[in-house]
Amino acid sequence: MIRFEHLVVRYPRAPHPAVDDVTFEAARGRVTAVVGPNGSGKSTLVRTLLRMLRPERGTIRIDDAPLATLDRRAFARRVSVVTQRESLVFTLSAREYVALGRYPHEGTWRAAAADDDAAIARAIELAGVGPLAGRATSELSGGEWQRVRIARALAQGGDALVLDEPTTFLDIAHEMAMFELFARLARDGMAVLLVSHQLNLVARFADTMVLLHRGRVAAAGAPGEVMRASILEPVYDWPLVITRDPAVGPPALVPLRGQTR
Repeated sequence: MIRFEHLVVRYPRAPHPAVDDVTFEAARGRVTAVVGPNGSGKSTLVRTLLRMLRPERGTIRIDDAPLATLDRRAFARRVSVVTQRESLVFTLSAREYVALGRYPHEGTWRAAAADDDAAIARAIELAGVGPLAGRATSELSGGEWQRVRIARALAQGGDALVLDEPTTFLDIAHEMAMFELFARLARDGMAVLLVSHQLNLVARFADTMVLLHRGRVAAAGAPGEVMRASILEPVYDWPLVITRDPAVGPPALVPLRGQTR
């Protein structure tokens, strides 16, 4: 659904590309997780997808269409994105903010239709933010705001959901609930592409992991193929061991104390 092909992105005056010849695909029906240390190029991929940055080389495709051939509304009908940071100039109710996700689908007169109301109600239910719907966005905690932002993306719909650090500020229960939701959306046929530092959660829920290091793909594949000490230690520059999640069995990372290095 979303394919990055030999993508090279460089920030102005930077001596090296932030993303350097990156190729991978986020397919329908799968959770694809991009992981890696700070500065490895993860969020740069999202910014380039949103056309905040222009590639030096390479292509991003949405299905078979190059990103450059889609206008912003056509892109927004197909791909919804939750960025890492966002602030509102004007205070809205949480429901009004979620309703902004329907903007790409509105007609000439910008009037909400019955299917818009249904999409908004479903998104609020899926994200578990019904009790917050009437509250002002300025009154929400960081975790509540993050969940409302995810609800807005769900209301937007489309075939792909892109999330940059989606569980920031969330407690354990809500973090798990969101990952469960992402897995459910993938099972229902959506392409879910998420950027996350939560390697152990990613290993539980992702179908594919793409590990970035200094702008390049250091490893890609199923969690069991990527979550190996021989791969992760040189990337994160920290001693660690890989064990097994005692509850459900996927690989789990355990960082060691620094003095053991």
